[in-house]
Amino acid sequence: MILNQQHQVKISIGELEKFSRKLRRLLRIPSNALTICLVTNAEIAKWNRVYRGKNRPTDVLSFAADEPHSHRRIGRLPGKRSSFALRAASAPPYLGDIAIAPAVARQNARRLGRDFDGEMRILVLHGILHLMGYDHETDQGQMDRREMSLRRHLGLA
Repeated sequence: MILNQQHQVKISIGELEKFSRKLRRLLRIPSNALTICLVTNAEIAKWNRVYRGKNRPTDVLSFAADEPHSHRRIGRLPGKRSSFALRAASAPPYLGDIAIAPAVARQNARRLGRDFDGEMRILVLHGILHLMGYDHETDQGQMDRREMSLRRHLGLA
C-alpha cells in the first residue's frame, strides 16, 4: 500500500504501486507486509532527527516492525493517526514501513542525472532491503551488492 501524505510533488501512485508489486513478487514478500508513505520534507526531517540524529531531510527512511521501539512505525508516531489495520496472528509477518520524501528524491534525481520515476523506484527498493534486514551502514557491502544486482534485473542500473 502506498499512502501519499504530501502534495508538493506530483506522483503517479499507480505506476509506483505497479513497481512495488513487481518487486515484492520478485522478493517473495506478501502484499500486506509493508506500507510506503510519501511525506513532506518537514516530516522526514523530523524523523531523521529523532531516529538518526541527523538534522536534515533525507530521501528514505525504513522503520522495521521488529525494532524494539514499535512506536517508530509511521502510523504510530506521535501526532499521527494510525492507518494500519490490525493483523491476525496467522497473517504473514509485517516487515514495517517506508517513508519517502518525493521533494528530496526529485532533487537527488536531478543531481545524479536520473529521472524522477526511476529515483522513486530505487528508493522503494532501498527501503524494502532495509526492512529485509540489510544495513549498508554496518555490513561489508552486502546490501550495496544486492541492491545493484536487483537494479540491473529491474532495469534501474
